[in-house]
Amino acid sequence: MQVVIEGRYLEEIIVFRSEVFEDERGFFSEVFRTDQFSELGVTEPFLQENHSGSVKRTVRGLHFQWDRPLSKLMRVTAGTAFLIAVDIRKGSPTLGEWFGMECSARDGYQVWAPSGFARGFCVLSEWAEIQYKCTALYNPAGESGILWSDPAIGITWPVEDPILSEKDRTAQTLDEWLARPESGHFTF
Repeated sequence: MQVVIEGRYLEEIIVFRSEVFEDERGFFSEVFRTDQFSELGVTEPFLQENHSGSVKRTVRGLHFQWDRPLSKLMRVTAGTAFLIAVDIRKGSPTLGEWFGMECSARDGYQVWAPSGFARGFCVLSEWAEIQYKCTALYNPAGESGILWSDPAIGITWPVEDPILSEKDRTAQTLDEWLARPESGHFTF
C-alpha cells in the first residue's frame, strides 16, 4: 500500500492520494500510516478524529483553533464535497489565499492543512461525510472562524444559496481576525 503526494499548494497544503484497490467484492484502501505520512512531511501526532455528515449545499467553515493550534487531515468518506483551506497567518506571502478541491469517498484524496489555516467544506452530493484527524484536542474557548463569503478572500464556492449555521453565517472577516490579539498565534 502506498500513500503519495499529489500536490502542494500555498506552500503548506498537501494533497495526498491513497491507492484504492477494487474488485467484485468492493474496495480496500490504507488511508493512514504514521511512517508514510512522516516521510512525506506530516510529523505531528493526531490526538482526535472527527466525523461529520451533511446534506447537499451545506457549507461548514471556515474554522480554526488558536489555543492549542490545530492541524487537520481531511477526507471524504461518503459522497462528494469541496474541501477548502485559507491561509490566515500574519506575514505569510499567501495570507488570505485559498485552496479548494473536490474530493469523493472513492478517489483516495486527503487534504492536509496545518495550523494557521482556516478550513471548511461544501457538500456537493445529496449527502456527504467528512472525517478529519486533528493534532490537538478541541478547545471551544480557543476556536474561531472566518466568514465563508468574505470578499477579501473571494472563494469560488461550487454552490449558490448554501445551508449555513448561525455561527458560520455571522463569522468575522479575515481583517477582523487579523486585528485581534489572538491572531498573533499564527505567524509566518
